[in-house]
Amino acid sequence: MDNENPIEVKQRTRTEITLKQLRKNRTAMVGLGMLIVIFILCIGAPIFAPHAPDDVDLDRGLKPGFWSKDGIAGYPLGTDNLGRDILSRLLYGGRVTLSVGFVALAFALVAGTLLGLTAGYKGGIIDSALMRIADILFAYPALLLALVVAGTLGRGIDKAMLAIGIVYTPQMARIIRSAVLSIKEMEYIEAEHSLGASDWRIVFKHVLPNSLAPLIVYSTLMLATAILDAAALGFLGVGAQPPSPEWGLSLSIARKYLVTGAWWAATFPGIAILISVISLNMLGDGLRDALDPRLKGGTKI
Repeated sequence: MDNENPIEVKQRTRTEITLKQLRKNRTAMVGLGMLIVIFILCIGAPIFAPHAPDDVDLDRGLKPGFWSKDGIAGYPLGTDNLGRDILSRLLYGGRVTLSVGFVALAFALVAGTLLGLTAGYKGGIIDSALMRIADILFAYPALLLALVVAGTLGRGIDKAMLAIGIVYTPQMARIIRSAVLSIKEMEYIEAEHSLGASDWRIVFKHVLPNSLAPLIVYSTLMLATAILDAAALGFLGVGAQPPSPEWGLSLSIARKYLVTGAWWAATFPGIAILISVISLNMLGDGLRDALDPRLKGGTKI
């Protein structure tokens, strides 16, 4: 214990403080619990789903669920226009919608981090050029820009992933750049320079690790928005394509039956999207509070 690296001890202490603060945040814990349940249900869809997602039977189309005496046994949330089990399609559709959000976030995270590190650390004309491009992209609403990119690339779930990732890359780059601009002026960075450390060593050993706090918080909130945009692209017909059970596509197909009284076909996919986004926002808010040094009695990160 006496030979432990002071930097490692300090890092572990900061992590313990952050986790302790997070555990005290009831809102974040509720959001995390909701997310865990959603992930378990969606990942275990082959186990929990009572039917195959594409099990079609027109004779049982648009039948209500457990709340009605006209419901069919074994279909607790009712059926859609093709007689497919809504509960099963929700579970399988969650795998599609959530995967789009995660893949898009991963793309934006990697690309945005590299661009933000380059712009913030190098500065000068590189910083100006990258940030001006980001400013141009910021001039357009995220969903509209994603729709344009997806329309250009073509329809399909893979195109939707790429489109959303491209749209959120400038935002991630801006977050990283802001953190890097303040970190690179720290005394220990100047000391590394004076000792002859390479830029690669400084960036990946000191600058990037100390930029993780805002990155983690913003990634959580961005994931919620990415999932919402994935559902929106599916709803507008440029994301997932039939017969995919993706939530946005299911909502788009079912909306026309609202006027016929079959409200459940559109309501439950909408509720699934709502719960997923709310739980991620709750967790993101808790992470922000736990990682914000101003809310920790002056503890520095």
